[in-house]
Amino acid sequence: MALILSVAALAAVLGFALRRPRGWPEIVVALPAAGLLLAVGATTWQSARTEVTDLLPVVGFLAAVLVLARLCDDDGLFRAAGSAMARSTRGDQKRLLASVFAIAAAVTAILSLDATVVLLTPVVLATARTLGVPARPHTYATAHLANSASLLLPVSNLTNLLAFSAAGLSFLHFTAVMALPWLAVVAIEFLILRKFFAKDLAVAPRPRAEATPAPWPRFTLVVLALTLAGFALTSLAGLSPAWAALAGALVLGIRGLATGRTTVTRITVAVDGPFLVFVLCLGVVVDAVMRNGLESTMQQILPDGTGLPALLWIAAVAAMLSNVVNNLPAVLVLLPLVAAMGPPAVLAMLIGVNVGPNLTYVGSLANLLWRNVVRTSDVPTGAAAFSLVGLCTVPLTLVAGVAALWAGLQLFNI
Repeated sequence: MALILSVAALAAVLGFALRRPRGWPEIVVALPAAGLLLAVGATTWQSARTEVTDLLPVVGFLAAVLVLARLCDDDGLFRAAGSAMARSTRGDQKRLLASVFAIAAAVTAILSLDATVVLLTPVVLATARTLGVPARPHTYATAHLANSASLLLPVSNLTNLLAFSAAGLSFLHFTAVMALPWLAVVAIEFLILRKFFAKDLAVAPRPRAEATPAPWPRFTLVVLALTLAGFALTSLAGLSPAWAALAGALVLGIRGLATGRTTVTRITVAVDGPFLVFVLCLGVVVDAVMRNGLESTMQQILPDGTGLPALLWIAAVAAMLSNVVNNLPAVLVLLPLVAAMGPPAVLAMLIGVNVGPNLTYVGSLANLLWRNVVRTSDVPTGAAAFSLVGLCTVPLTLVAGVAALWAGLQLFNI
């Protein structure tokens, strides 16, 4: 009975989060679901308290990064990126796609996938309209890179933050090992999307007007560079990278308020408190499902060992689970199991939950945010159209990413 209630609660929470009727926040269902499972004894208060305590540092870091990304937008960083993409075209859409890939990969890695979906995608859409070219190749690039380009840094994705604490690696060590998978996945994504959208990319740009170049906000870029360095330094000092993110957000926030570029209301909205509470409640719900049978089932499915075939299987299981229950619950389910196998298994799982979601809308919440952003454009956003592109990219990027991970593990003797 407890298992049935736990699975039903998880299904209800995810179903509501994926659809969000009337724009209501995810906690409308997540909070009562967690409370119900506690009330009926599907999980214990002690277990729920432990789960929330473990997630709090990750959630706090996410809040700081969300604010940092919004403040960068307020200071014109993404407008400058759009201007740079438009100037790079030079009459060839393939150059535009390359620029979109470079900027989207960097934004995802440094400011997280939410910044790519919510802040960069509208800029890419506007740039395509200005140049008079089909937006489909370039917006699908932001959708895919929001997931797959988040492999590089521990701060690039909420799933990375969760895995980072379990992998037992320093910030620099994590980044060094994941650099090869990140490069391999991004390169293959570029080659496949360039081929898949060849017809759209053949359209010559027809700029509607000569736009005034938007300058790069130098102060913001310096703060971002220092924040990125701070991520590594705090990790070496045994501190949470959240402190570096908080420092960067404070510097840009104080400056933004002083110059009138932002407001306290905008900063408060950027924190997205309801979503942060949703993550904590989701952790409690998943804990109940694990305690009532899923943990033993997953233990039978996951392989022993950390050789290349085993890592490929772990990544494949993670990718498939992401497309059934979403990648965040997939991490919460798999992480306790793969953490016992060591860093190689944790990182292979991470490739699965970051690359796999490009297959379906269910794969990640970022996919649904992207669909909402581009829905009013002429970009096809149907589930079939989205999955068709994913079918072309996910299998190859998954295999290439794990193979590159295995090579990196040999290189760094892990």
